[in-house]
Amino acid sequence: MRQSAGQRLRSAVEAERPLQVAGAINAYAAMMAEQVGFRALYVSGAGVANASFGLPDLGITSLNDCVEDVRRLSSVTELPILVDADTGFGSAFQIARTVQQMERAGAAGIHIEDQVAAKRCGHRPNKAIVSQAEMTDRIRAAADARADSQFVIMARTDALAVEGIDRAIERARACVEAGADMIFPEAVTRLEDYKAFAEAVQVPVLANITEFGLTPLFTTEQLASAGVGLALYPLSAFRAMSAAALLVYKAIREEGTQQSVIDRMQTRSELYAFLHYLDYEQRLDRLFGIEKGVD
Repeated sequence: MRQSAGQRLRSAVEAERPLQVAGAINAYAAMMAEQVGFRALYVSGAGVANASFGLPDLGITSLNDCVEDVRRLSSVTELPILVDADTGFGSAFQIARTVQQMERAGAAGIHIEDQVAAKRCGHRPNKAIVSQAEMTDRIRAAADARADSQFVIMARTDALAVEGIDRAIERARACVEAGADMIFPEAVTRLEDYKAFAEAVQVPVLANITEFGLTPLFTTEQLASAGVGLALYPLSAFRAMSAAALLVYKAIREEGTQQSVIDRMQTRSELYAFLHYLDYEQRLDRLFGIEKGVD
């Protein structure tokens, strides 16, 4: 019997510690990540806002915006997809709808955070969080709404930067009691803090290894030593793609040709290989009775 998406994510967490989760901003990025061996993918809220809509990560995009990006990924890969659901996109009934829509779109799980609705990037100052009671209500609403009991509900807490390590751990434990399967402590700066979370909650803990933020770029070996279960790289490829695209745009504009940057580009044959283009073309030829070498 085929495993559900949630089961595939849970199995991946058991098979690889920490499980490296690759952020993919579109379907083609997902295909490349799968090709190089990643076992799980991630749809970032910031990625949806930045890449799909040209907006900052400030809670501006909607559930439907996010779900559409999830559908695009799940249509091209069987890898389990963890999705950033921000604050759940509303109160209890809307959180339930978020879970239901994400399951139908092919997601393996979501994380919901404890920031207020007018949220900020987790690595920026002046974050504000809701009460512990309100956060646990969010988790209960999400856990109660899933049709597949294996669909992963992950609780993200930004309390470390706001209230300190002890209160953040207390909040994380309360989320587990409310039904969270995994914990995502945001903006952690020390390995010993990850270890403290892992020992306290006794469920898989995710480390957000995002560039240019507050968390050092810990290696998987370091994270494993601290008991971390998942290592997330939410926008690494997107940042590299953006830098390369800007370089190419500038070269074409300034030099009147792309000749100086052609070596920075993926070739047509490499693109075709990822997309299995020639297989599609051969099917088209068979469909219309086109013989090779015949005009």
